[in-house]
Amino acid sequence: MNRPEILNAINWDMHSELERVFVELDEDKAVRAIVLTGAGRGFCSGGDQKTLDKSPIPSPTRGGRHLIRNMLEVEAPIIAAVNGVAVGLGATLALFCDVIFASPAARFADTHVTAGVVAGDGGAVMWPLLMGPVRAKHYLMTGDFISAEKAASIGMINEVISNRDVKDAAIEYAEMLASGPRESIIWTKYCVNKIIKQYAHLLLDTSTALETITFAAPDRRDAVAAFAEKRKRFAER
Repeated sequence: MNRPEILNAINWDMHSELERVFVELDEDKAVRAIVLTGAGRGFCSGGDQKTLDKSPIPSPTRGGRHLIRNMLEVEAPIIAAVNGVAVGLGATLALFCDVIFASPAARFADTHVTAGVVAGDGGAVMWPLLMGPVRAKHYLMTGDFISAEKAASIGMINEVISNRDVKDAAIEYAEMLASGPRESIIWTKYCVNKIIKQYAHLLLDTSTALETITFAAPDRRDAVAAFAEKRKRFAER
């Protein structure tokens, strides 16, 4: 992802490109492993709010579903090299990868609620799967950040890479998998992904539809401002 000046925030054009790139990678049978990372000092700061607020919404429910579906259908393993903040859709992209490495500076958050909308782009699917429903509800309902170290300690990500560049570690791991028995690896991934697909089928349509509805809520901005103030007071306790 290559918009480093705004921490690789995603506008609609980039969203469409992400939908397509996973299809193209899956169709290229020479691809045996994939590394996903962000240019510059961040992985992905989520949706580009300045652009999204000014642009017509091109069927976000369909787009969100297709992006997640396309990632889950890629046969080759996808390794995330999380080199900085992964927020909102950025966190979703990282957490839907098959293996997740992070730098010590990386942090994860699903901040949909702090913008007054439902966690609809896949967060409601993956956070409970990776950390359990009770922890997930806290992070999804508050928008709090979780550090890479804590995320690794609870099994949300695979490893914090502290002794070298996280992208180099991810590439080395990808090369190791790419050298392995292709059919065994892709079908093992397929079996495990059936669990994730089941949860996506159960939740994704509902969460993306509710996200779209809450975007249009007339009191959204007032509610967000009040919530931010209460979160700040709570954090200072």
